[in-house]
Amino acid sequence: MPVKNRFAELQPEIAAWRRDIHAHPEILFDTHRTSALVAEKLRAFGCDEIVEGIGRTGVVGVIKGRSTGSGKVIGLRADMDALPIHEETGVAYASKTPGAMHACGHDGHTAMLLGAAKYLSETRNFDGTVVVIFQPAEEGGGGGREMCEDGLMEHFGIQEVYGMHNWPGLPTGQFAIKEGAFFAATDQFEIILHGRGGHAAKPNETVDTTVMAATLVTSLQTIAARNATPGDPLVVSVTSFETSSKAFNVIPASVHIKGTVRSMSTESRIMAEERLRALSEQICAGFGGTAEVIWHKGYPVMVNHPEQTEFAREVARAVSGDCAEEPITMGGEDFAYLLEERPGAYILVGNGDTAKVHHPKYNFDDEAIPAGCSWWAEVVERRMPASL
Repeated sequence: MPVKNRFAELQPEIAAWRRDIHAHPEILFDTHRTSALVAEKLRAFGCDEIVEGIGRTGVVGVIKGRSTGSGKVIGLRADMDALPIHEETGVAYASKTPGAMHACGHDGHTAMLLGAAKYLSETRNFDGTVVVIFQPAEEGGGGGREMCEDGLMEHFGIQEVYGMHNWPGLPTGQFAIKEGAFFAATDQFEIILHGRGGHAAKPNETVDTTVMAATLVTSLQTIAARNATPGDPLVVSVTSFETSSKAFNVIPASVHIKGTVRSMSTESRIMAEERLRALSEQICAGFGGTAEVIWHKGYPVMVNHPEQTEFAREVARAVSGDCAEEPITMGGEDFAYLLEERPGAYILVGNGDTAKVHHPKYNFDDEAIPAGCSWWAEVVERRMPASL
C-alpha cells in the first residue's frame, strides 16, 4: 500500500523525533518544549493554520485537502505529556529529567501524528480539512476537557474525531478496538476517619480509628461484589492507608484513606459514590467515630461511536490485515471528553512484547510507527476521498 511504503521511508526521521521527545519528558500542562517542537514541525510541513495555547499548552494544525468541497472536517488527536516516574530503560535516549519519563508512549503518539501531518501536508490527497490536535495533560490533568472548553470543536468546525494509543501485549503494528464503552470512568476518593486517640494499652478509653478503617476497607469491596449489576464492571481500590500516629503504643485519632473507583456506566458510577459515602459514615458511626468523604470526579467513561468504530476497524484491516476485538479496560482516557463533543473512535496499535504502560522499563516500539502513521493517513483519505 503506497501510504505504508511512504511511512516506511519516513520511519527513521519520525523515530528520531520520538526519541528527542522521549529524552525531554514534560508533565501535565508543562509541555512547553514539546509544544514548541510540534508547532515548529507543523510550520515546516506547511500547515495552513497553526494555533498554540488551546487548553493552555495544546497545539492545533489545520491541513486543507486539494479540494474542500465536501465540507468535511476530521480531527486527529495525540497526547504529549509524560509521567512522574523515574526511567529504568537504560536506552541511549533515556529521560534527561529526573523523576519524569514517557512511560505511556505519548512520545510515540505525538511523533506518529506529526508523521501523518507531514505526509498529509505533502500529498493533500483528500477532499476536506484535517485538524491535527496535540494535547497536554492526559495523565490526570484533563487536557482534553480544557481544549474542548477553549472551543476546540467549534473554532475548527470538527465533525468527527479519532484517537490512538499504543498497546503492549498486542503484536507490533496490529490493531484492536471496541465499540461502545471502552475505557472506564476514573474517580478518586479520600476518607478521613475521626475517632479518639489514646494509649494502646487502654483501647477501651479510645475510639480506635485503625480498627474502624480496617473494617471500612474490607467493607468497601462489597460495593463491587454485592451492589454492582452483573455484567457492568466496577473496581473499587484502596491504595493508601495512613494513620495520624506512627508510634507503637498510640492508637491514632484519625486515619486517612485514599483510593480510586473505576466504572463503565453512569449508573454504576453514581451508585458507587452513594454506597461509598453510606458505608463510610455508617461504619464509623457504629464505632463511635465520624467520616469525612471527599470525592474527586475524574474522567468520564470513554465511549466509541458505532459508525466511526466500524470505519476505524475497516481502516485498520486495510493497513495491517486484521483488527482484533479488544475487551474493555478499566484504565481511564481523557479522549472521552472529545468523544462527548463529537462522534469518533479510539483505537489501539500494538507495541509488542514490552513492559506495560506506566512501568519504569516501558518504551515505545518504533517499529509501530509505519502502521500508526498509515492508519491516521488512511482515516483521512478514506473518510474524505479526493474529488475526481
